[in-house]
Amino acid sequence: MHTSTTSTVPLEPWTAQQLQQATQGYWHKDQIPQTEIKRILTDSRHAETGDAFLALKGERFDAHDFVAQVAANGCQIAIVERPLDVDIAQLVVADTRLALGQLGAYRREQNSQLKVIALTGSSGKTTTKEMLGSILSRLAPTLITRGNLNNDLGVPMMLLELRKEHQYAVMELGASHQGEIDYTSKLVQPHVAGILNIGTAHLGEFGGREGICRAKSEIYRHILPNGVAIVPQQDDFTAEILDAAKAHRISTFGVGGDVYATDVELLPQSTNFNLHTPQGSSAVKLPFAGEHNVQNATAAVAFALAIGIGLEDIVQGLEQAQGAKGRLNFIQKSPYLFIDDTYNANPTSMRAAAQVLLQQQGVKVMVMGDIGELGDSSWQEHHDLGRDLAELPLDHIIAVGQFAPAAFEGADSHSNKVKAFQTQAEALPFLINLIQTHQPQSMSFLFKGSRFTHMETLMADLMEKL
Repeated sequence: MHTSTTSTVPLEPWTAQQLQQATQGYWHKDQIPQTEIKRILTDSRHAETGDAFLALKGERFDAHDFVAQVAANGCQIAIVERPLDVDIAQLVVADTRLALGQLGAYRREQNSQLKVIALTGSSGKTTTKEMLGSILSRLAPTLITRGNLNNDLGVPMMLLELRKEHQYAVMELGASHQGEIDYTSKLVQPHVAGILNIGTAHLGEFGGREGICRAKSEIYRHILPNGVAIVPQQDDFTAEILDAAKAHRISTFGVGGDVYATDVELLPQSTNFNLHTPQGSSAVKLPFAGEHNVQNATAAVAFALAIGIGLEDIVQGLEQAQGAKGRLNFIQKSPYLFIDDTYNANPTSMRAAAQVLLQQQGVKVMVMGDIGELGDSSWQEHHDLGRDLAELPLDHIIAVGQFAPAAFEGADSHSNKVKAFQTQAEALPFLINLIQTHQPQSMSFLFKGSRFTHMETLMADLMEKL
């Protein structure tokens, strides 16, 4: 899914002096723009009059090659690493990638009224972020990370969207290598920062869960004075996370923590529970399915309490929250229920999704795509997933992709209910046949896989055939 990196809201303009001050660059040939600059863009396709085009360099591309093109489109300012022979005002900086960070940090510093939450984790980031967005945006204008703009480029791009009216910001920080969260958390200067969990996402990049824990724990390094560190009480790595957070006041969530849930009632498409916090207790009707979302909700509560939100406002915000697209969205086409959980996947969230499917009516069909970023553990992780899912009272498990055979092999003695297909095109006729075989029974389908597998396509193709 291509996430739009351009905001739909007018941004705070920049002056040429501010750009220079933030980046410590110099204006080539002293060509200093006199008009205000409406936005800073990294996508040459959208650069127009009034914009500054920031030319990034990657391993396989160099946006300096597009500066002449943006000039032809009416864009009169570029931020570059080397002066170019193009008739355009050029702010020359040492490193455009770092300059983007410096501009984001400058915008953050200008908004001293802001209360900032930074969060990371292997699963649940998007849902927790949406819950926090629902709690905070009821109270005041809130900036919330869009889509997957959570890396060393995405985080500063989000900070560029800060405006004077924003009172809160909820920033999701992702880690694809050591040092990345250290860099982005320094840019966002959070009042409250925390880890949701240490799972197995990006195993390949970090050589193991200990490496993931170290990378994510960098989020605690730049909490502002008198800030709060949020820590999961029930994680395999809780001891290590507590150690990384020990310089700050700590609030924990989950069973045995400062914020926790009891009397959890799992309904097919929602959850009821009693919420317990240091500020008191409350009943909550959460419009999200699954025990894992109760955990996400208690995390959201811990973050919100830490920046001073009252319990009543928190509960109201939780009860009005909506899931992000592709995150356990329920689509009813009687007698069939389709659960779209195709936004992304890791081994933990795949198991959690299966638990939600178990709560549904009729014949239960799990359609799982490959999980990426597991490195050398890929075969073993898919094998173990096939084993665990096959032991659940699901009726059919359809594995699709390169590692589908691993899931099939893991199912072993239960392999009669598991089918493996290399491609969606091969899986589709089987799914159509499955519906025909079970007519007129009600059926519930859950589709899930890593982003690159585009499992939503298979789901849409099947729904078209009904």
